[in-house]
Amino acid sequence: MGEAATSQQVCSADEGGGLTPYSARRTIESYERELIQHRAIEIRLRDALAESEARIRLQDELIQRQDLLSKESDHRLMNDLQMTISLLSLQSRSSTNAEAAAQLAVAANRVSMIARIHHRLHSYDGVQAIEFRKFLEDFGRDFSAMLSSDERPEQVVVEGIEINLPAATAIPLGFIVSELIANAAKYGGGRIAIRLESNPGFGYALSISNDGPALPEGFDPGASKGLGMKIIHSFARQIGGELRIGRGDDGQGARFTVLFP
Repeated sequence: MGEAATSQQVCSADEGGGLTPYSARRTIESYERELIQHRAIEIRLRDALAESEARIRLQDELIQRQDLLSKESDHRLMNDLQMTISLLSLQSRSSTNAEAAAQLAVAANRVSMIARIHHRLHSYDGVQAIEFRKFLEDFGRDFSAMLSSDERPEQVVVEGIEINLPAATAIPLGFIVSELIANAAKYGGGRIAIRLESNPGFGYALSISNDGPALPEGFDPGASKGLGMKIIHSFARQIGGELRIGRGDDGQGARFTVLFP
């Protein structure tokens, strides 16, 4: 009677929550499976990390190589531009035809302008924001020195507010300014004014005006076949801007204005 009761108590203890050898073995096996799974995941993560690091190293090498090629290309371009300027200037001085000499001199100045702009813009490589007033003043000094002569002194002045602009906006505006200054110097004379100001309806307004003759009534810049106007319109659209044309101060000369956000 006593042995039966003892046996019953052992069975009850097992049924009441104790671990049998079978259930204990199952628990150990489940831990081992989880451990194997975690190790497999760890191996996959290490492989993925190693692959990512290899890709990053390759990308860095490609970036460095591209940067080197870009610098080499820029160096060769500047050398080619300087050679072109020298040849045009030499031909201009040696030409016996006054009209041809003048055209060659204009071409040399235009190539020189391109070289200056190229150098100026590449000095901002990697820059996120540009002090645009200083940017314009540097442009103005370059153009004043390049356009002036003993017979026709040119003065490029910068007026207006000081703002920082994203490079993605400032650099296209730089190309627009260069084209408009060249246009003003070609058709106008004397003082060329660059003005930057706020515009309540658009954001900002950048204008270039000169003291030359006013544009004819009904002048349509969109109908112009000149490369310069096409360049201006292209860059204006690129920055979400709009080109407007009117007369300068006191109704004299011409004013080209780019409105941009």
